[in-house]
Amino acid sequence: MEEKPKLTLDDFEKVTSNRELLEIIKKKEIPFNKVSKVLFYQDELRKLQIELIKLQQWVAKNNKRVAIIFEGRDAAGKGGNIRRFTEHLSPRSMRLVALNKPTDIEKGQWYFRRYIKKLPNPGEIVFFDRSWYNRAVVEPVMGFCNDKQYNKFMLQVPEFEHMLYEDGVTIIKFWISISKEEQLNRFKSRLKTPLKRWKFSPVDQKGQEYWDKYTHFKNQMFSKTHTSYSPWIIVKANDKKTARLECIRYVLSQFEYDDKSDALTTLFPDPNIIMRYHRSEQQLD
Repeated sequence: MEEKPKLTLDDFEKVTSNRELLEIIKKKEIPFNKVSKVLFYQDELRKLQIELIKLQQWVAKNNKRVAIIFEGRDAAGKGGNIRRFTEHLSPRSMRLVALNKPTDIEKGQWYFRRYIKKLPNPGEIVFFDRSWYNRAVVEPVMGFCNDKQYNKFMLQVPEFEHMLYEDGVTIIKFWISISKEEQLNRFKSRLKTPLKRWKFSPVDQKGQEYWDKYTHFKNQMFSKTHTSYSPWIIVKANDKKTARLECIRYVLSQFEYDDKSDALTTLFPDPNIIMRYHRSEQQLD
């Protein structure tokens, strides 16, 4: 039986880059689809993260205020997306907001107040791992708010966002979309992995059971809060690595920052992966 070609220690000692390693793999005719995909992802991510640094410097220099919201079902990949955005950015002009449940005092305040305090200052980018939109989907599904509170929120949120828009705040709203089957697979993976088990909460446990209920409130949210000045951007995220790259591309495509033309990769997001709500009648979730 003919022996299959393999990579040797000598091969690894010779190469100085991923590109050279790929050339050796091709010459030896070793199947490398998975390897190639991972290397492409890592290379693209690095190039896009360089652009994010340039964007952050431009935001700081021009006193822009940018809020990037990540919403989606449990295990959709919100946190993983945010980590790839932020891992090389300066913490001086960037913040992550992931609020716990409101305190008794906050429950007696205007709903938006605790989020207003977290909005970006001049020259700052703020990433919201969930946001005021908790009241649009999670809270009514789980019974954490009553009908009156929900209806008041749905009436006020377009006006709230319009005031932010008029005041110069750029809001980007991502809905990270996964299928029911993919969510179940990710739940199982979390339970099997000790380092991920902390992510699995009692609310997560209801994700599959309340799938249709989540779908109802999600659709209500889109229909009433998708506006020209603050649109919902749908991201197909069953392939989490592709979704991360396309989210970064979308954000970069929204700004004319310095030296943007020198980018080493395309900054145009794939319209088959990322799209405005009105273009996404059939969604994964």
